[in-house]
Amino acid sequence: MTQDTAPGAAHAAPRIGFVSLGCPKALTDSELILTQLSAEGYATSKSFAGADLVIVNTCGFIDDAVKESLDTIGEALAENGRVIVTGCLGAKAGEGGENLVRQVHPKVLAVTGPHATAEVMDAVHRHVPKPHDPFVDLVPPMGIKLTPRHYAYLKISEGCNHRCTFCIIPSMRGDLVSRPIGDVLGEARRLFEGGVKELLVISQDTSAYGVDVQYRPGFFDGRPVKTRFVDLCESLARLAEPFGAWVRLHYVYPYPHVDGVLPLMAEGRVLPYLDVPFQHAHPAVLQRMKRPASGERNLERLQRWREACPELVVRSTFIAGFPGETDAEFQALLDFLREAKIDRAGCFAYSPVEGAAANALPGALPAAEREARRAEVMAVAEAVSAERLRRRVGSSLQVLVDRAPALGRQGGVGRSYADAPEVDGTVRLLPPEKISKTLKVGEFTRARIVATEGHDLVGVPT
Repeated sequence: MTQDTAPGAAHAAPRIGFVSLGCPKALTDSELILTQLSAEGYATSKSFAGADLVIVNTCGFIDDAVKESLDTIGEALAENGRVIVTGCLGAKAGEGGENLVRQVHPKVLAVTGPHATAEVMDAVHRHVPKPHDPFVDLVPPMGIKLTPRHYAYLKISEGCNHRCTFCIIPSMRGDLVSRPIGDVLGEARRLFEGGVKELLVISQDTSAYGVDVQYRPGFFDGRPVKTRFVDLCESLARLAEPFGAWVRLHYVYPYPHVDGVLPLMAEGRVLPYLDVPFQHAHPAVLQRMKRPASGERNLERLQRWREACPELVVRSTFIAGFPGETDAEFQALLDFLREAKIDRAGCFAYSPVEGAAANALPGALPAAEREARRAEVMAVAEAVSAERLRRRVGSSLQVLVDRAPALGRQGGVGRSYADAPEVDGTVRLLPPEKISKTLKVGEFTRARIVATEGHDLVGVPT
């Protein structure tokens, strides 16, 4: 739920309640909608009851997310009665092909799919007329953000060209559509100018950026720039440098051309951090998943990446208990985790998703076995991660401060280049060595690492 805001002096402005569920890609959709609402003079409400209308941006990827979204819609209807639904669940069909949201909650005012700002605003206008002209109102250049002021997500494309058998994202978000590179770089510059110190680049398949437009050149600041992953990273690095800001890459498939970004990481221009969704390691399982890579090539590629940039940190996600997964295939996944030395790993027990092709595969494992395998993967992953973290003790790291007491002299919590917000660890900052030094949220500090605590580090600001 967003905080109460009242653009300008419009105390009587219509108030919109807003709930954003799901992944960072959905979060950026929410930011676009909130930015447009603010531009048109709408205020936002902390509560459903205090709003003239409620918008719920939903997730529809797994069963738990579907339930959370439907429950939230139901709560908003009960407390307010006027609800617009958008996001991935809005594109999902229920029994008989009818829209699932309307089947469960027929009283919603409107339903749209993801990345549908214009459709959402049209629905808002129908039910709560806009209070004033957007062309004469001031909006922050960076738009309305749901993240803390010092970091922001930058979505570079929508959709995905892959047809992974466990996933229904393409059916909800469509095929890959890359944003014009001039628009992406323009947004990035506004974010840096607005105070963002960490830019998190996201999409469904970040390293495929530009494939759909055959890498055609766009223009930024009067110069041509190819719509291509490595060119984008180079341009973002150039924009970030005057601000001393970080650029972090998420959802990077391990295609060969990703090798081209490693020199930027070795030079410190892009964070030496890659979020690579491997999902599994055994070739037969990857084939059943219809993933665009094999386990053997991934090990070789990781080795090359670390040779090019020894400081590289790799984060990944995996699925345990995929249909037909044999004991040998599962053991190959555990071996991969150890040999690949994945710094940060998450794992899901395979869960059937309505509409996914994997549901028809033979060899479904019992739920208890899937969960047991997930737990075993996480035990191995945590052991590998702990070993990797211990190497940091005694080193000095740049840390971006996320939380600090009012005076800033009693320590705080931050993150190093190895830690993306919310999904990785943190650095617990002890009181600074120098009495005169204070920690401020959104600023960088150097910290000497003195210990580890589970997934986290402990450091002393120097």
